[in-house]
Amino acid sequence: MLTLTWYGHATWLLETARHKVLVDPFFDHNPSSPVKAAEIDATYILVSHGHEDHMADAASIANRCGATLVSNFEIASWFAKKHGVKNTIGMNLGGTVSVPFGKVKLTIAFHSSTLPDGTTGGNPGGFLIAAEGQRIYFACDTALFSDMQLIRTGGLDVAVLPIGDHFTMGPDDALTAVKLLGCRKVLPSHFNTWPPIAQDPVAWANRVRQETTAEPILLKPGESSVL
Repeated sequence: MLTLTWYGHATWLLETARHKVLVDPFFDHNPSSPVKAAEIDATYILVSHGHEDHMADAASIANRCGATLVSNFEIASWFAKKHGVKNTIGMNLGGTVSVPFGKVKLTIAFHSSTLPDGTTGGNPGGFLIAAEGQRIYFACDTALFSDMQLIRTGGLDVAVLPIGDHFTMGPDDALTAVKLLGCRKVLPSHFNTWPPIAQDPVAWANRVRQETTAEPILLKPGESSVL
């Protein structure tokens, strides 16, 4: 059984039978998060790109929990060198790694990726996770791209898509993404944290129901869903 929890903005926790997989940890300065970084445990931490609102608390959680940090090569190396994170896995786009809970593939994303100190964050990415018989796609911060239709190859159970617009896909493009991905369930992300990315998730979910075959799942920060 897989459980997915949203902590506001673009921070997610995927729980398997034995592992806690944290995606883009941003707690302490996240105005929508109901908890702080010190309250979160993880065995794996996935960082999609170098922007602070996606990795601000990755080092503190990784070092406290002994979690393995998975990201592109540049970001993984930066965390090891700058923050003393002992367990890292550096990848590149299109690569897949086998981990105790399943497999993680680093997918393309159309965005930018500069680390807080100005260091290059390499290529931004998303994550396609295979765990406990399901395939879950975290698009993370990205524009719409037509190759999303390739991600559906082999079937896609769950997609987590940004809908905030301004910095990522907006509601219209995210709806197109649902159609390209052919996912069974979809959850919106990266919205309503600040005024520039304010959106109406209920209106978007209604469009998903009307225009696609996917089941939209809306969570409030801190809420969970069994996938």
